[in-house]
Amino acid sequence: MTDTKKYEGIIPAFYACYDSEGKISPEGVRALTRYFIEKGVKGVYVGGSSGECIYQGKEERKVVLENVMAEAKGKLTVIAHVACNNTADSQELAAHAESLGVDAIASIPPIYFHLPPYAIAKYWNDISAAAPNTDFIIYNIPQLAGVSLTVPLLKEMLKNPRCIGVKNSSMPTQDIQMWRDEGAIVFNGPDEQLICGLAMGAVGGIGGTYAAMPELYIGMREALLSGNLVKAQEMQNEACRIIYKMCSGHGNMYAVIKEILRRNGGPDCGSVRAPLAELIDSDYAIVDACVDMINAAIAKYC
Repeated sequence: MTDTKKYEGIIPAFYACYDSEGKISPEGVRALTRYFIEKGVKGVYVGGSSGECIYQGKEERKVVLENVMAEAKGKLTVIAHVACNNTADSQELAAHAESLGVDAIASIPPIYFHLPPYAIAKYWNDISAAAPNTDFIIYNIPQLAGVSLTVPLLKEMLKNPRCIGVKNSSMPTQDIQMWRDEGAIVFNGPDEQLICGLAMGAVGGIGGTYAAMPELYIGMREALLSGNLVKAQEMQNEACRIIYKMCSGHGNMYAVIKEILRRNGGPDCGSVRAPLAELIDSDYAIVDACVDMINAAIAKYC
């Protein structure tokens, strides 16, 4: 049986950390890992969308995970997203992740070609086979991957004893209920509906904006679990307003978030990798507004 306790809580998606030349910064990765430990989050999700994985090479992704694990040392649950757009590279990253002792690996379906369900299942099972002693998590993000997880596909995957659940980033919270009914543990993906996902049975959340305001998400979950629905709703609404502001600039949302993080005393993670858009001058007013909104929300609710 899988120990689900290590997955219960707030798990920020780990950001790509670059130096001034746009290369992976091991120092930045370590600093961001320490930041998460200090903030008291449950774990980190490394190498996913927020980690800009599709714009990084295989060896770069290994360097990131190696430096996360060097700092985590059992203080964080570590889930490593290992999918590449071919099976062999994904298997190499899966085996590497297991060698480092991660708690779980995860994978989106193959993108671009729309493969039939049996081919997606084979892709995932082949990846899982390369890490035979590690939990496997399906990453369902149909709005980006172009493929939606279905109940029959999940049932097929759950025949694999290493497949424990789903990181669900589809918008309908009904999906969480369906995956739970099949015996999977589920992580809520969309940050804008964390309390909805938790109410539908998600064990926790994995989110791309958590790092900018971890106190708010930790407090939101605690309020819901303690029965203070009004407070949880208010905190969720405030988080949504902040997210909408983050997305209102010219620069990519992760470029905005990294600058927010830096201004609020967090580590310098650099910018984003092309073709993602960097900040332009008009974005800094948005960053300032987000910093003020985050600090005001934390002061009010946490």
